[in-house]
Amino acid sequence: MAFAAGKQTISAEVGAPLQEAQKALQSKNYKEASAKISAAEAAGKGKLTSYESFVIEQLKSSAALGQGDYKSALAAYDQILASPELPEGEKVQRLDAYVKIAYTAKDYAKTAEAIQKYKAAGGTSPDTLGLYAQSLYLAGKYKEAGAELTSQINALEAAGKKPTDTQLQLLASCALKQNDMNAYAAALEKIVTFTPKPEYWLDLIVRTGNKAGFSPALTLDTYRLRKATGTMEKTGDYMEAAQLALQAGYPAEAKGFVDEGYSKKLLGEGADAPRHQRLKDLVAKKLTEDQATLAEGEKAAAAQATGDALVATGFNLVTYGQNDKGLQLIQQGIAKGGLKAPEQAKLHLGVAQVLAGKKSEANKTFAGVGGTDGSKDLARLWTLVR
Repeated sequence: MAFAAGKQTISAEVGAPLQEAQKALQSKNYKEASAKISAAEAAGKGKLTSYESFVIEQLKSSAALGQGDYKSALAAYDQILASPELPEGEKVQRLDAYVKIAYTAKDYAKTAEAIQKYKAAGGTSPDTLGLYAQSLYLAGKYKEAGAELTSQINALEAAGKKPTDTQLQLLASCALKQNDMNAYAAALEKIVTFTPKPEYWLDLIVRTGNKAGFSPALTLDTYRLRKATGTMEKTGDYMEAAQLALQAGYPAEAKGFVDEGYSKKLLGEGADAPRHQRLKDLVAKKLTEDQATLAEGEKAAAAQATGDALVATGFNLVTYGQNDKGLQLIQQGIAKGGLKAPEQAKLHLGVAQVLAGKKSEANKTFAGVGGTDGSKDLARLWTLVR
């Protein structure tokens, strides 16, 4: 390091030990360097010039870093950044170094503060700026970290880019740290949008089903969503889903649950295999009976004063693959009115459209689902299914 800059000079009594300190640094003898720096400060006897102090702090930071003393290195950098001797063109570079030292030192509050200064000074390194939200989080500033992550994710989405897994996970963790379950659910929705892993879907669906006011009548709908997202994990899931489908009058749907359970070897195995077989046989029996009366059931539904039977009959037809006819009946039922649960009927129209391969139409239907019984929440989740 040179000890003159333009008209700036260092006195001989201060410069001599600093020259020795620099040699010690070059030899990686950091303790000796620190001793020589202290000798230079003592030689100045409290009368160091601004430039001398600036040089000393630079050497101090190097010696401290060499010894792994990050606290002292940060203290030296604080003085460097505050010095009038620091060239304006070096400020961004120095702040960048400060950020990395503070982060390594696990002083996350200082890291976050330094990143703000770095950005304000014109710093643009994605690696450095990317530490901001994480530093806020590690500093325990979960609200601020969540706000920063939300801003970052929204900007990426607006640019047609995908957030990183780290950003998404950190956003969810910020919500949990604040015990904000609404924010956590919103974060999960972001996660399943970009990284639709079964464990995140299951968490989101279960939390939705456990919300206050969620109608028990929608339990089968949660299983439909779980089947679509690959989150049916246990024998009991398939048993209950199939039984609920039978109770609702949808034996073809029940067969779909049973068949998948058997294909995953969650049904038909172990001590309960006979019980599984009995359910399978019951489903087959109900399926045969239902197929024999489909036309008759359609006529009976049309004769009803309200549209509920038409909606149910139409959904049933879709489970058999009679998509066009089934969807038409559901729409007729909704138009007929008098429905016990109109929002659930609209939800079922959307699900039927998904089953029929009409996802864009389904999303439009889901967007129109309202209510406070859970129908709206499930409809929103269906729009996230890929």
